[in-house]
Amino acid sequence: MRRNILHAGAASLKYEIREIVSAALEIEGLGQEITWENIGDPVAKGEAPPAWIRDIVAGLLDEPSSWAYCETRGVRHVREFLAEEVNARDGVRVTPEDIVFFNGLGDAVAKVYGFLKREARVLGPSPAYSTHSSAEAAHSGYNHLTYELDPYNGWLPDIEDIRNKVKYNDSIAGILLLSPDNPTGAVYPREVLEEIAHIAGENDVFIIADEIYANIVYDGRGRLHLSEWIGDVPGIAMRGISKEYPWPGARCGWLEVLNKQRDRTFAQYVDSLVAAKRLEVSSTTLPQMSIPLVMGDERYPAHLAGREKMFSARADEVAEAFDGCEHVILNKPRGAFYYTVMFKEGVINGDQRLEIADPDVAAKVERMIAGVEPDKRFVYYLMGATGIVVVPLTGFQCRHNGFRATLLEADDSKRKWILRTLRESIDDYVASGSYVPAAAQAG
Repeated sequence: MRRNILHAGAASLKYEIREIVSAALEIEGLGQEITWENIGDPVAKGEAPPAWIRDIVAGLLDEPSSWAYCETRGVRHVREFLAEEVNARDGVRVTPEDIVFFNGLGDAVAKVYGFLKREARVLGPSPAYSTHSSAEAAHSGYNHLTYELDPYNGWLPDIEDIRNKVKYNDSIAGILLLSPDNPTGAVYPREVLEEIAHIAGENDVFIIADEIYANIVYDGRGRLHLSEWIGDVPGIAMRGISKEYPWPGARCGWLEVLNKQRDRTFAQYVDSLVAAKRLEVSSTTLPQMSIPLVMGDERYPAHLAGREKMFSARADEVAEAFDGCEHVILNKPRGAFYYTVMFKEGVINGDQRLEIADPDVAAKVERMIAGVEPDKRFVYYLMGATGIVVVPLTGFQCRHNGFRATLLEADDSKRKWILRTLRESIDDYVASGSYVPAAAQAG
């Protein structure tokens, strides 16, 4: 074309969680049965929302107002309900005007980064969740700025790394965190969160807390909302129903804006997000209307507690499956429904393989692995040999090699097979190459 029409950040729009699907579909097309461990969709993995929640949603179809537009910020009585929920905690108070609905948190993330001034950067965790890291990088036109999550300390944030990067890089206007975290399953203790808030306050930056998994916590410390630890720092909490009901297809997420009036520029920025939403008229009405009916139902606390117990038991299964594996670091997840397996330094390289029975699949994998990261090479061989699809850890803006899988498989026997196969595949893959354990080298 006579003009370059590409946005400066177009090349940053990468989402490894779904991009790995393209490779898996090619392998599936050759006859390999595929087991999808790449994406956090509980329903697709066999968990149906409870009948009583489905009944509430079905009943809303008979409400004429559920078919209509709603206010730009969202359905008024729903926002009142959510504001009361925030205000029932011991912390920052909000009004219904501080609640803004979007068509899923993906829509919210795109606007939160897209309407920042291009030179204003948000510092996020590494490993990074791809929706955030890609959107932030695309908005700026540069690589996403990250701080380290420490695999040797339960994937908790490296506080000194955050402190130094915020202090010495004045382009950083915000700090992003996810707790519970995706992809690691880590849950941050209150003292860590309060220290991050202290750093933000000292340096006059705001906080974004992705809390989509806030009600899936099984670490024994309980749930903790941004309003309870942010103090007087401006911030945005991101929440939704996709993981809780679960209802990912509803595309229903919202922002809870905290301490908006404490900073004039931050207030204007939030107003720009609402103005952008106004151009779309409104977000989807019916899923919003379900929120007070579902979350206000006396059965909802037991629903949340039951799911936490279920995922806690599955996290124990993961820890047991990888217990004693000398090739990896596995931090047992404490929240959400993911776990990250990290290969120890130097364990995987470019000369290891898994036996693939089908010659056509083997040939396809050999073509796919050309020039890829070491962990992605393992992921492709795993797909070809076993059909299990996981996400390479380097796909999460991370310098460590490894992969992310889920706790979502509802079939108990299949879940055990997945864990056993992953462990055996790691052992076989490492044994196929030239890696020599440090203990053997010392001997």
